[in-house]
Formats: sequence, structure tokens, C-alpha cells
Amino acid sequence: MKAILTAAAALALTTTAVFAEGDAAAGENDFKKCKSCHAITTADGESIVKGGKTGPNLHGIIGRQAGTVEDFKYGDSIVAAGEAGLVWTEELLVEYAADPKAFLSDYLGESAKSKMTFKLKDASDVAAYLATFSEDAGS
Repeated sequence: MKAILTAAAALALTTTAVFAEGDAAAGENDFKKCKSCHAITTADGESIVKGGKTGPNLHGIIGRQAGTVEDFKYGDSIVAAGEAGLVWTEELLVEYAADPKAFLSDYLGESAKSKMTFKLKDASDVAAYLATFSEDAGS
């Protein structure tokens, strides 16, 4: 019986969550890959990271409904995902950044398109960095 409990405990330790928490400090550096398309700007206009305008402002993305940055022209699929209830979490952002088109197709259950063509193999650090600018982080 003791061997079974020991094996069960070892199995529990090796089956952690699919997504490990990222390193926000490393994500700040990794975000350099993203800023050609995205900026991080507060609601009052303070520029935290100057970036392109091809993609939406990522300030407050964690906890925000997908496709809802005011005055940004999103593609139909990301808007539909938001209307279907997609709210960004760190984990979902990591999945999306790995393959945006596949993520949206899976989420919507149909063929989807994404304007984001760049793929980030492991965005966990970037997601952790962006989480520091969420409503919950007080930024």
C-alpha cells in the first residue's frame, strides 16, 4: 500500500499544469519581438512600450475580452471569438501566440483566419510580462 501511495504522489508531482508560469523579466526582453506590431500604452496615453500599430495595444490584455480594443480594426475571427466568450488569460495567450489561426479555428470550431502571422513558440514569459499590465496588477 505504501508503494502505491508513493507512486501516486510521484505521479501527482509530475502531472503539473500544462502551462508553467512565465518569467515577466524575461518576457520584457522577449516583447522586443512583438513591438514591431504592438505597443503597450495606458488608458491615459502613457507609453510604456512604443510599438507599431499593426496590432492592438496590449495594455490590459489579460482579463480583456478578445477583439475589443476601441478603434482597432480586428479580423472577423478574433471578433467572433470574443463574442463567443474568449477572455484572455496568460495560458490562452500562450496558446494563441503559438499558432493564432489554429487557435481561433479550434476555439470557434470552424476554419478561421488571423491577421497575426507571427508565431511565438513559447510565449509564457511574454504573457507573464503582459500580465503585469492587467487590471488585477494595478498598472
